[in-house]
Amino acid sequence: MKTAELTPHGRFCENRRMDVFAIIAERKIREAMERGEFNNLAGRGKPLVMEDLSAVPEELRMAYKVMKNAGCVPPEVELSNEVASLRRLVLEMEESEERMKKVRELNFKLMKLEMTRKRPLSLDVLPEYQAKLLDRLGDG
Repeated sequence: MKTAELTPHGRFCENRRMDVFAIIAERKIREAMERGEFNNLAGRGKPLVMEDLSAVPEELRMAYKVMKNAGCVPPEVELSNEVASLRRLVLEMEESEERMKKVRELNFKLMKLEMTRKRPLSLDVLPEYQAKLLDRLGDG
């Protein structure tokens, strides 16, 4: 039967075995504290801002944080940013063939984004097609 015991540093460990890396980390942190290296950190004395990762599956949260901290963006977020950018661009453009190309590109990216979300396609994201599709389905 395993028993948890308090270490000299106030940490609990099983059977007095503590991971070597944890011991080294604790020592380095303690030494840095003694040298005052944590005294002037930005945000000192302020509450931590906790990031809401509830939409990210639990088993992917660590990978998500690592990627985010490295400046990488998940493909669906990148696509969502492209959609927002294209929407703004289309709204600012005058009626033209180029605008129609951008509208088609926007519609394609919206459908692709909806497909990555693994849920049924919502016609709300493509309002210009909603009435046409409902009319066609109603005629049948």
